[in-house]
Amino acid sequence: MTLKDKIKTEFSFFRGNYLILIISWILMDFAGELPGTYYPDYVIQLGGSPSILGLITFASLLALASVQFPGGYLADKYGRRWLISTLTFGVALSFIFYAAAPSWHYILIGGVLQNICLLYQPALNAMMADSLPPEKRGIGFSILNLIMSVSTTPAPIVALLLVANFGSEWGMRIAYTIVVVFYLSAAIVRLKLKESMKTVEKLSLKDALHSYPRALKDGINVWKIVPRSMLFLFLSELMMRSSSAMIQTLFLVYAFYALQIGGAPTPGIPPQEDPALQLARIKWGYAMTALFLCMVISAIPAGKLIDKAGRKIPLIISQLLTFPAILLFIYGSYPTLFIAMPLVGFSMLLGFSSYQSLFADLVPQEHRGKVTGSMNFFTYIAMAIGGAMGGLLYDLFFPQLPFLLVMVLAIPSAALVLFFVHEPKPEQREA
Repeated sequence: MTLKDKIKTEFSFFRGNYLILIISWILMDFAGELPGTYYPDYVIQLGGSPSILGLITFASLLALASVQFPGGYLADKYGRRWLISTLTFGVALSFIFYAAAPSWHYILIGGVLQNICLLYQPALNAMMADSLPPEKRGIGFSILNLIMSVSTTPAPIVALLLVANFGSEWGMRIAYTIVVVFYLSAAIVRLKLKESMKTVEKLSLKDALHSYPRALKDGINVWKIVPRSMLFLFLSELMMRSSSAMIQTLFLVYAFYALQIGGAPTPGIPPQEDPALQLARIKWGYAMTALFLCMVISAIPAGKLIDKAGRKIPLIISQLLTFPAILLFIYGSYPTLFIAMPLVGFSMLLGFSSYQSLFADLVPQEHRGKVTGSMNFFTYIAMAIGGAMGGLLYDLFFPQLPFLLVMVLAIPSAALVLFFVHEPKPEQREA
């Protein structure tokens, strides 16, 4: 077999719905990371604080949790395509609130509306699992991470240029306007998706509106059907996701105000005008670029490792990498950010690819929507509580506390995977 034939065979799954989803994610991830680079800074400029960041996270994730059961139910009963292709337009338009926000309250409204539109999330996750053959899931999810990382790698640099040339506030407003345009483009691309379910019922609007009680019941009962290992995998993921929500918006805040990577902010000067914070923004842009470059370089090797060595070991490694990453971040300096942040990125990449592959191995196709919806419901509630707690702990106690709690929770999370999750053999994996 020639090299060309080997490459063609290796990447034969790169077509159909998988390819369309990849293209749409390239558009969405590049645009999403533009304002994402400086999002916490933008909220603070609009009158927010670490506690307000936690409040926005709390409300947004509660909204996201509320649509998970009906999202999973509708995805398995009426199909994946119509949910994904329709509601991506709603997500795109929600970013108008971010672009035009006169205060942080509008960010809160936009976040809630955006996450209600993510009713399609269980359908999206299920369609991705449907589109990959069992023996290619590790490499498939890792390539997804790779392409998203490649598309997002220029984002911090572009965000840096926008902030440097138009100011920290107007640079963000321009960035969110770009998000609206790119997300609408992705929504148009997703209109080309084809239904991945073999049999679906004809959509009934009345039934869809009254589906919540049934969806809730099915979302709970589905755990009686799936393997017990999936329950322990979910509990492990629940710990990691809720703890990561505590610090997700605090990395930038800690780097700017605790590590003071741009120097000490001057009291009385607005954040938009403080020279120390402007220097910190420039330095942060470089550090975030390093994070995405690490994810690009390591994506395919990580995927091959998952397919060859199994899912459990890489998943546990990703959880244990939390320790050096967090310690280097909170007790380091600006130079150590270039080690800590890539470690954070690699841990996220390895954990996501391993978890998604193991999920697809364990859960039959006809239950993936309901299981995803059920998991997401409880996960987003836990993340909402974690996000609120992180901001409060940062403001009321000491800045390092939420970061240290992440390391503490990584221990039982890894133990659950090690002792209670039984990975199926390749021939036993669900199609």
